[in-house]
Amino acid sequence: MEPAGTRSSLHPPAIVAVLGGGTMGSGIAQAAAQAGYTVRVRDVDEAAIGRGRGILTQMLDGAVQRKKMTSAQRDALLASVAFSTDLAATVRGADLVVEAVFEDETVKRALFAEIAPLVEPRTIVATNTSSLSVTALADGFPDPGRFAGLHFFYPAAVNKLLEIVGGRATEPATLAELERFGYRLRKIPIRTADAAGFCVNRFFVPYLNEAARLAADGTASLGTIEAVGRELFGATLGPFELMNVTGIPIAFHAQSSLARSFGAAYAPSPRLEEQFRSGQPWPWKTTPVEPERTAAVRDRFLGLTIGIATRLVEEGVATPEAVDRGAVVGLRRARGPFAQLSALGLSDGLRLVDAYAAGAPGPFPVSAELRARAGRGESTWPLRYVRVERDGPVAWVLLDRPEVLNSLNSDVLAQVDAAFAGLGSDRTVRAVVLAGSSPVFAAGADIAEMATKSLADGLAFGFVGQRVAARVAACPVPVLALVEGYALGGGLELALAADILVAAEGAKLGLPEVTVGIHPGMGGASRLTRLIGPARTKLLTFTGVPVSAEEGFQLGFVTKVVPAATAREEVAALAATIASRAPLGVQWVKRVIDAGADASLATALELEGESAGHTFGTADRTEGMRAFLERRPPKFEGR
Repeated sequence: MEPAGTRSSLHPPAIVAVLGGGTMGSGIAQAAAQAGYTVRVRDVDEAAIGRGRGILTQMLDGAVQRKKMTSAQRDALLASVAFSTDLAATVRGADLVVEAVFEDETVKRALFAEIAPLVEPRTIVATNTSSLSVTALADGFPDPGRFAGLHFFYPAAVNKLLEIVGGRATEPATLAELERFGYRLRKIPIRTADAAGFCVNRFFVPYLNEAARLAADGTASLGTIEAVGRELFGATLGPFELMNVTGIPIAFHAQSSLARSFGAAYAPSPRLEEQFRSGQPWPWKTTPVEPERTAAVRDRFLGLTIGIATRLVEEGVATPEAVDRGAVVGLRRARGPFAQLSALGLSDGLRLVDAYAAGAPGPFPVSAELRARAGRGESTWPLRYVRVERDGPVAWVLLDRPEVLNSLNSDVLAQVDAAFAGLGSDRTVRAVVLAGSSPVFAAGADIAEMATKSLADGLAFGFVGQRVAARVAACPVPVLALVEGYALGGGLELALAADILVAAEGAKLGLPEVTVGIHPGMGGASRLTRLIGPARTKLLTFTGVPVSAEEGFQLGFVTKVVPAATAREEVAALAATIASRAPLGVQWVKRVIDAGADASLATALELEGESAGHTFGTADRTEGMRAFLERRPPKFEGR
């Protein structure tokens, strides 16, 4: 949903100005250009521009070698990025300016002061920073409401995580527009408050430091610590190899920055400082793995990670979902801290955090919420995968698992069911839009969960899905499904339960269950048959081959196709139009159509005539006809 009041609309080919053409700046430019934006890059002199263009060319050449793009696509993309030393020309008319110079507050503040009179009132200005305060950088900027942080993770063109940081004065509309921008770059954005370390580095950097502490206090060898880090978090690299690859100085300076904000518990380990000063990589490969010491290392890592994650949520820095998303997407871990906590059980998790706090080198506050939940006997930490947002009389139900393309598991289905149960009894709601939080509806059922199900579990899961789809279909007010990206398998089955299915250009829709050994069970085959007939339904379900939005419209199950760039605005406008009509008239005609679809024509006509007659007894009918005669918009109240 695009909130009202957003100053800038960052739809491609909007102009994105990147200030700084180094490794990060060039990566940001590449990501924006690949998303279809008009990109301008500014650097201080011709030599810097040459280096920036060289970095971009090298990255694109690598993409060609990996067969991620063709040579022609590389050449076209290179041609679409303009480099310049002229700051005014670079930012003039830009919809978004992203500062990507090195991490020096004085340099960044001077640059923002320089561009302040050059940018337009609608322009959003963002700083790419991993450690500096967004609020402090915005201080003195003419309109801090349109100033925010964008923390791209290295490498910026590839890593999908994007932290969106709101300063104290950043407007919600600015953050919402940057979130949509992130999705258009094919990133997974997470929002975080303007706190030291933001979200991910708050728990990730201390993990690297803890590895050095474990080595320094003799808990285990470097090889043992490295192995536990890889196994515990399901990561390709353990802490020492990660630092060798990304730079030990970065870890040391980042930990030092956290210590200045959070005190002695975050102090850099002397062993980390020693390695930093030596200029040498960690020699973890030369030390053995000691199986008898892995449990102690595992417990320390978990106590630290869960302790920090639960605290930063308690402090309002980020949501539990954002924390886990940051770990899985940005750090490429198998599971995030809250998923690991739930797998352990809250009481065991609290025990590990308390044990870590007791041995920490300084005060290490333990989350009061974790202690309270464990005290109540809760075993898991709840995670929200479905959001409900209101836009006046229109409610948006947003599937929110973008890291797995909104795939449907038991938790998602239960939360969709609860969302529609609540909306069905809310008289202030006049239309509902079912969509993804990202430009993807749902790529199907969660195969990781499905693969573990027995015959009985599979039967139960199908009927649960049917009940949820039935809940969507039975919603008393009109439901519009907005399909962007993919609606496959269970995703399409859920979308077919809506009254109107709107698909964005480029979307793919299908029922591919037969490709993994099953077939549709949430009602998709039955609903599709009633929309397009048995033969066409068999074509889609027998082959499992998805169709485009346009083909879905031609077949008859997609109601409307809209441009991908403006899909949300178009659906918001359509929903607002429906919500502006007489509520009882809309709800009753929905009921007539649904009931009459399976009835004889005579019965359907009887239902329609009787229902239409009853509308004459409503206050809305009186108001609507009076407004028509008085040539003014009606004010319907649903009475």
